[in-house]
Amino acid sequence: MSNDLSKFRESLAEPLYIGNVVLKSRVLQSPLSGVTDMVFRRLVRRYAPDSMLYTEMISATDLHHMKALPKLMEIDRHETPISIQLFDCRPDFLAEAAQKAVAEGADTVDINMGCPVNKITKKGGGSSLLRQPELAEQIVRAVVQAVDVPVTVKTRLGWDDAEITILDFAKRMEDGGAKMITVHGRTRSQGYTGKAAWEWIAKVKQALTIPVIANGDIFSVEAAIACLEQTGADGVMCSRGTLGYPFLVGEVDHFLKTGEYLPKPSPIECLQVAKEHLRGLWDYKGVRGIRQSRKHMTWYAKGFVGAAALRDRLCRIESLQDGLDCLDAAISQLDNLPSFVMLSPEDMSIPSL
Repeated sequence: MSNDLSKFRESLAEPLYIGNVVLKSRVLQSPLSGVTDMVFRRLVRRYAPDSMLYTEMISATDLHHMKALPKLMEIDRHETPISIQLFDCRPDFLAEAAQKAVAEGADTVDINMGCPVNKITKKGGGSSLLRQPELAEQIVRAVVQAVDVPVTVKTRLGWDDAEITILDFAKRMEDGGAKMITVHGRTRSQGYTGKAAWEWIAKVKQALTIPVIANGDIFSVEAAIACLEQTGADGVMCSRGTLGYPFLVGEVDHFLKTGEYLPKPSPIECLQVAKEHLRGLWDYKGVRGIRQSRKHMTWYAKGFVGAAALRDRLCRIESLQDGLDCLDAAISQLDNLPSFVMLSPEDMSIPSL
């Protein structure tokens, strides 16, 4: 490792301050709808004991009308540091929801202002707030006044290439009292296509005094380091790179702290974790967990011979035993294969949301 990289890495091994919350890791697990439930978070936490984790995003309107808190909001009191992410366009509803989040044990409250999905933006939430910066600032101010934990924001560069408004928008979030901002280096219109424009994250970092977290295209330790070097960000948030790979956050964190790469888990080790994930979803959610597990299981099935065929079977499982039988058969097959067997392109495919 070069001296420059070593000094750079050492600076990122220092604690990250989000208001009065001190994190021992600058690598965060992104909130992902339909993914970052308690079962998934427990797996990530095993390999990244110091990293901030996030719940799936939760509608403040739904919370306002519900008599009981949804399972989405359930957190383990021992999984700290943990943030509950909320979305909506109503400052009063978000303030109320934030108070419920803090009562549940959230160390910070994160406001989603970046989700590009139509069903969210049509209701005024997510990235639609990029087109309503005054309202977005009102939301932050209302939530900050309502709770005594740090309030953070996750957003994007702008609505589309013609409306890259992140510099003004991010400054408004800071002025409103946000203690950290995470910037996904894509516009709303891009969704998850194209390449993340890390150069815009660098501009945000230069413009703000609060911590800026870089997000987008972090699929490896090398990508995380390249992103941090290019942006000067205070940390990175891993998203799609953790689908079927709950090891990534821990791998990046370990490198930043030690300068050493952890050994990559073998395909068999990955499938063993998939079995644990499957059992966890069954125990936590029952039949609904099995339905949700299909996508997770197919994400684990990549990077080894026979992965494509395994994905085809896993996406149709109907029970816990179905899934365990598929995974056990694949593990047995891999255990009997020579290590030099070449992989076909379909077996190497990268998962998508």
